[in-house]
Amino acid sequence: MPKLVYSFSIFFVLTALTVFLFGCSGNHDKAVHAGIPSDHAKTIENKGSDTLVNLALAWAETYMHAHPDIRISVTGGGSGTGIAAMINGTVAIANASREMKPEEIAAARANGIDPVEFVVARDAIAVVVNVSNPLDHLTLNEISGIYTGKITNWKEIDGEDRPIVLLSRESNSGTYVYFLENVIRGGDSKSKLLFSPDTLLMPSSEGISSEIRQNPNAIGYDGLGYVTPDLKVIAVARTQNGPYVAPSPDTVNDGSYPIARPLFMYTAGKPEGQIKDYLDWILHGGQVLVTKLGFVPL
Repeated sequence: MPKLVYSFSIFFVLTALTVFLFGCSGNHDKAVHAGIPSDHAKTIENKGSDTLVNLALAWAETYMHAHPDIRISVTGGGSGTGIAAMINGTVAIANASREMKPEEIAAARANGIDPVEFVVARDAIAVVVNVSNPLDHLTLNEISGIYTGKITNWKEIDGEDRPIVLLSRESNSGTYVYFLENVIRGGDSKSKLLFSPDTLLMPSSEGISSEIRQNPNAIGYDGLGYVTPDLKVIAVARTQNGPYVAPSPDTVNDGSYPIARPLFMYTAGKPEGQIKDYLDWILHGGQVLVTKLGFVPL
């Protein structure tokens, strides 16, 4: 009997520790699940975009409260990571803050998978600086010049005489890809412009925000839903003639903010059963959560 009690105690401690670790994990490893035995639950594996991860977690938690027979696992790691997992058949749904690339679609089809795309929300990419930075507006061309290294000091764009410190997401991030293609390259598919080699690549949205809070010379970009009040958001114009527009749900919907995008979920073929039911709910009832997390509903 003492051995049995001892074994049960160890099991209880390990179980409690596992739950604690899941609760404290970062954007790259978040998971939620219903309080039911996993062998009796229907599991939906959902992985990808760090921009979408908090919204995906909110969707999963809300849906599971109403459907206790469903278990939904949500993990970040970047759009490319989620798409690769969907192509390899290890997840049911890939979250992405960019469209799939032609080579990814080709790889999926070579693996016998025909990806199906769902637009699940919209987002603005905010350009942010330290609150002490006197600059409050930039054009798309100026932002491109900053991130390619053409502009290296804030005084070149009517700021203070300080070196510019560049912050970016890592290359597996859909936000990185979107920013490169649509801001740095201005939507020109023939452009070969790249991020300056001096750009500091940050593994998460929180990393960018943390660095900007403590560095008055830094500039970064992130999904609007991750921008906190202690960061300064730059108004952006398409040309020097303006208008300079700040990101918001309204300016995304009316098309006046120039750095906005759809957010996606991809499935390996036309979804059926529980996956179809979940996506149908996201596209309808789940949209009430979109605004609460700082994104733009459909």
